[in-house]
Amino acid sequence: MSTENLPQSPEQPSRKPRVAVVFGGRSSEHGISVVTAGAVLKAIDRTKYDVLPIGITRDGRWALTADEPERMAITDRALPAVEDLAESHEGDVVLPVAPANREVVYSEPGSVPKALGEVDVVFPVLHGPYGEDGTLQGLLELSGVPYVGAGVLASAVGQDKEYMKRVFTSFGLKVGPYVVIRPREWRQDEAAARKKIVDFAGEHGWPLFVKPARAGSSIGITKVDDLSGLDEAIAEAQSHDPKILVEAAITGREIECGVLEFEDGPRASLPAEIPPPDAHAYYDFEAKYIDSTPGIVPAPLTDEETAEIRRLAVEAFEAASCEGLVRADFFLTGDGEFVINEINTLPGFTPISMYPQMWQATGVGYPELIDLLVQAALRRSTGLR
Repeated sequence: MSTENLPQSPEQPSRKPRVAVVFGGRSSEHGISVVTAGAVLKAIDRTKYDVLPIGITRDGRWALTADEPERMAITDRALPAVEDLAESHEGDVVLPVAPANREVVYSEPGSVPKALGEVDVVFPVLHGPYGEDGTLQGLLELSGVPYVGAGVLASAVGQDKEYMKRVFTSFGLKVGPYVVIRPREWRQDEAAARKKIVDFAGEHGWPLFVKPARAGSSIGITKVDDLSGLDEAIAEAQSHDPKILVEAAITGREIECGVLEFEDGPRASLPAEIPPPDAHAYYDFEAKYIDSTPGIVPAPLTDEETAEIRRLAVEAFEAASCEGLVRADFFLTGDGEFVINEINTLPGFTPISMYPQMWQATGVGYPELIDLLVQAALRRSTGLR
């Protein structure tokens, strides 16, 4: 039978990709993550994407939150929290665990679970442990849901400053002197662990920077000028992470560079310089987020220095097997050598954060930056790649 004269069904319009913006989390960087999510929700192209905001509370509950970016800002120097944005204090958002099913479900005690629809890509804006360290990435790999940013290995390497430095060293990137105190060392013999740090100071001099090995946003870091401040600094770092890292001070300019994944591979932004903040001993949490110490974009470097740091930033990105985005932080020493301090696989991402500012100076605006990251994630499959 011919079908030529039968009425044709109108073509169904294809739906927009659904982006779940996941934020908050259990780490000490919870509030900064909420601020970042507000900026992403405000700037993402709603004509191109459907958006589902999902907040993770400080105790780890996944909550359906209001899509109200204006409530996610720092107010009177106070950071926002997912608990203040959750639509219910009892309901839970549940991701699928089978790769063939991408439908997110919301359930409340005593109620029938409610389907929230399929999610095509997750945009995690979680900072620190339980989100930036490979844990969330592993969950999404098991679920078969594409996501923005680095995979499991690169996220774990980017979170653990010790192993990050070990990877960089193995690829020929120069890092500064450091020593690590692991939890077992401290539990078994505090005196010996403390002496290890004192001997390190004797070799490299004061001041030292004592920091949690697996935290970010400069939380828990103390600049120690002499032996008298060491125990307090160790206690502060250990309150965030039982494993601590102690670094020698490096005299030099702080220079940052962003790396972004394009279809043809990673490219580096113009770099930025972080000048010493007037009211702070170093570029700490308060200087970064509360007082918003401005960086200099682009950094006043020679053409040769700019080319070199861009090359090294991409090299660091590749060394750690990163995907999506990275902010690479360096010191430029007095003899013109770049020493890499760390990479951040989910850097601060508000419009005034350094990573978006560097890309803005390079010609990629904030909404376009979000779009490029989502598109990169949609192109990429989960699993071994």
